[in-house]
Amino acid sequence: MGRIAAVVGVNWGDEGKGRMVDLFAGEFDVVVRYQGGNNAGHTVVNDRGQFILNLLPSGILREDCVNVMGPGMVVDLEHLCGEIGRLRERGVKVTPDNLKISDRATICMPYHKLLDCLEEDRLGAGGFGSTRRGIAPVYADKYMKKAFRLGDLLDPGYIDERIDAIVEWKNITVRDGYRAPAVESEAMKKWLDEFGSPLKEFITDTTAYLSGAVKEGKSIMFEAQLGALRDIDFGIYPFTSSSSTIASYAPIGAGVPFVSLTETVGIMKAYSSCVGAGPFTCELFGDEGDALREAGGEYGAATGRPRRVGGFDVVASKYGAMMQGADSIALTKLDVLSYLDRIPVTVKYMIDGEESDFFPHGSRLNRAKPVTEYFDGWGCDISGCRKFDDLPDNAKKYVRYIEKAVGVPIKYVSVGADRDAIIYM
Repeated sequence: MGRIAAVVGVNWGDEGKGRMVDLFAGEFDVVVRYQGGNNAGHTVVNDRGQFILNLLPSGILREDCVNVMGPGMVVDLEHLCGEIGRLRERGVKVTPDNLKISDRATICMPYHKLLDCLEEDRLGAGGFGSTRRGIAPVYADKYMKKAFRLGDLLDPGYIDERIDAIVEWKNITVRDGYRAPAVESEAMKKWLDEFGSPLKEFITDTTAYLSGAVKEGKSIMFEAQLGALRDIDFGIYPFTSSSSTIASYAPIGAGVPFVSLTETVGIMKAYSSCVGAGPFTCELFGDEGDALREAGGEYGAATGRPRRVGGFDVVASKYGAMMQGADSIALTKLDVLSYLDRIPVTVKYMIDGEESDFFPHGSRLNRAKPVTEYFDGWGCDISGCRKFDDLPDNAKKYVRYIEKAVGVPIKYVSVGADRDAIIYM
């Protein structure tokens, strides 16, 4: 059997997975996105420039790589058509040969986005910080068995049989609950036809394809969206995503639950960042936070929202690496910290007057305060370093400290956005 690897986020998302998946994709035959929708972005920089991918697997930028969108995903057809169109305009090949969409993946409808926006507006200051992309409503419908799947596009008669009843059911909430204009069945049919038709050639039984790839000994990489702390079960609930982001779910969300992982690479930044509401114990505020945000370009790839930032969080990262079952770590954006004389690190949490080094949940997490230690900076540009020994002593000490604190070997250190700005440990 070939390599079956998962590349997953250790923290709150935004760890730089796209950058690392693009790098690793050169070693794999197939890259599979196994959960989530267009509510997060993976930024990739290569010789063609910068690309932001929301739905497509990051391997799409490697010509010899086959990319699969698994049944665990929720797909906004309109957004996907736009994403494919933008890549083609820039000369990227996107054909049924290198992109395969699961017939079991769920369609994110316009009324899902509408409901997401209506609820966030209703909650006001008490909102979850949703991306307003319809993710929670569409996953809710999936589990209520009231969703459409990509394979349904191949049988329009089946959609026609169900859509009137589903829209009528939706209007109980949209029209009668939120007092918003009613959803119209004909508009939904038109939307499905307009944006579903161009995608039909990509839709296939990806379980059959991937099981064949496994038998042929091909190497497969499962690409996660977001991070362990956004997992619906093990994250900072209720400020999580609506899908399972952990590596153990990867074979299920990819449509091959009978396959076992051979390795899991956890991605984490050399500091912390977070988009959206919820507890973020290590958060930096004021000028200190603004400086780190600007140095790291910390703005959401999907929404453009400013990310919350903080020092490296040992407690959260150790927990995230454990939940991901990470065999190794890729540490990203070490170069961003070069401007700091002193680097803050949250080494423990203080909860109700007692120190803790285990990540809590629920109300205990809400009460957690950071216990911060500072490490000496290195004060120079490290983006040209390609070997660990090339790094300044203080940078090496910082990396080794994180490795020991998290308890997982750091195998890769990213010192820039370009493909070759990487140190192999």
